[in-house]
Amino acid sequence: MAMEIERKFLVKKDVWENWEKEPPHYLRQGYLFKDLVKTARVRVSDDTGYMTVKGKTIGISRAEYEFEIPKQDAEDLLSAFCDTVVTKQRYIVPFEGKIWEVDVFLEQNEGLLVAEIELTEETETFTLPPFIDVEVTGDKKYYNSQLAVKPYKEW
Repeated sequence: MAMEIERKFLVKKDVWENWEKEPPHYLRQGYLFKDLVKTARVRVSDDTGYMTVKGKTIGISRAEYEFEIPKQDAEDLLSAFCDTVVTKQRYIVPFEGKIWEVDVFLEQNEGLLVAEIELTEETETFTLPPFIDVEVTGDKKYYNSQLAVKPYKEW
């Protein structure tokens, strides 16, 4: 079974704004179904599309299956089957031998910045970059699937 082991953190905006970074990827994603036990997501990135199925989070781990699909198929799925869409810019940030993904949310979630790190095991240690603020790993309101239902601007 494919597993995702991930931790999430809020980002210090003032530090992030001054952080040297590569240009971001623009992402749009919607959910074919979503609850706290399972989700099916369709995503459009710069050049391609993805279909992702995720299971229930236990600790900081969950089953995850991701498949590349043609970009046009992903666009069609977003418009035909997804009631809401989450948009964001994703920055890939190497730091101390790890890869961080920093999402700068747009539209209804504008103002929210979340950093994620994927790990190989739950007990893996790592150094926090200076732009990291508080951990929100277990807080369901920061799940992208929940941001599609109750956007940051409505909190």
